[in-house]
Amino acid sequence: MKKICVITGTRAEYGLLSKLMKRINDCPEMQLQIIATNMHLSPEFGLTYREIESDGFHIDKKVEMLLSSDTRNATTKSLGLGIIGFADAFEDLAPDMVVILGDRYEMLGAASAALLYGIPIAHISGGDVTEGAYDDAIRHSISKMSHLHFTSAEEYRQRVIQLGEQPDRVFNFGAIGLDNMCQIQFLDRQSLEQSIGFEIGDDCILVTYHPVTMERNSAETQFGALLEAIDRVGCRVIFTKPNSDSDGRIIIKMIDEYVAANGDKAACYTSLGYMRYLSALQFVKAAVGNSSSGILEVPSFGIPTVNIGDRQKGRLRADSVIDCNTDVDSIEKAIRGALSQEWQTIARNAVNPYEQPDTVARIFEVLQQCDLSQMKQKRFYDIK
Repeated sequence: MKKICVITGTRAEYGLLSKLMKRINDCPEMQLQIIATNMHLSPEFGLTYREIESDGFHIDKKVEMLLSSDTRNATTKSLGLGIIGFADAFEDLAPDMVVILGDRYEMLGAASAALLYGIPIAHISGGDVTEGAYDDAIRHSISKMSHLHFTSAEEYRQRVIQLGEQPDRVFNFGAIGLDNMCQIQFLDRQSLEQSIGFEIGDDCILVTYHPVTMERNSAETQFGALLEAIDRVGCRVIFTKPNSDSDGRIIIKMIDEYVAANGDKAACYTSLGYMRYLSALQFVKAAVGNSSSGILEVPSFGIPTVNIGDRQKGRLRADSVIDCNTDVDSIEKAIRGALSQEWQTIARNAVNPYEQPDTVARIFEVLQQCDLSQMKQKRFYDIK
């Protein structure tokens, strides 16, 4: 029986992985192990490990690593604590393979520990480029430590091969989150509004904005510009709070203050959860911010994305994505454009370049059939 260890550190990442986790858990030939870490275990970020347990999963290990600060010093120390915690978890669980999604710093810690333990890594969503965040370097580093690769586009598959990975271990199966969405029964509008305690109305936008980690001390200025632009447009707004990256708490404070002053037209949530977040995308007019979700998932809902700044620079994008600078005038213009009939029509007809059928099933099939005895040694693939 293969022991497959899935590691998750955020609410959004768990939502993307949950369907794959269920397939592994239901397979008699595989044993699912779950390690919850980082934001999942923080009261400040909603103790979202409870969502994992409420879905019927058993969490095998909880790796505490998040310091109560968002400075670069604290983030670096959190990474170090994570490596120590993952070492203890791997010592006890002895997994045959580790599954990691994406590019966050806690996943760099997990991959580093797995590498030194000689545990093969299956990496989901490698090969992307995001020039505005240190996640870019983390993502490529994890790819070099991994043995199986599941990319979300052919361009990304070719980039992982360019990094020296064997082509027969690099699979372009599409974005895993889009496959998950096909299986979810979304909330209707009335149920969603009752659940979140907020009336969406006809002119509401959904805002998710994270710190741009390659820039120093830019969060307050840039997010302040976004808030001013929202005031100029005068739309209703649902905020989802940012992740635990450096300077994230500045944005959280500004959101709380804005909602306190504008409670009649604004609401904020530490964690909407995967179901409510996707359900909200059915009824809002646009998604605004710099989250990867605006690039990967939102276009499949037929609404525009306003993508602010450089955090997602380099990623493939649908025609429904409006890129803009971080100043007030640019953001205001982009939001007004997204709310216009012209862009609403463009978004309804846009094709999402990350959509492929049966993404989860195909990833699961590779995990099920792969020969782990052949995974220990890696050879660098030279492009002739």
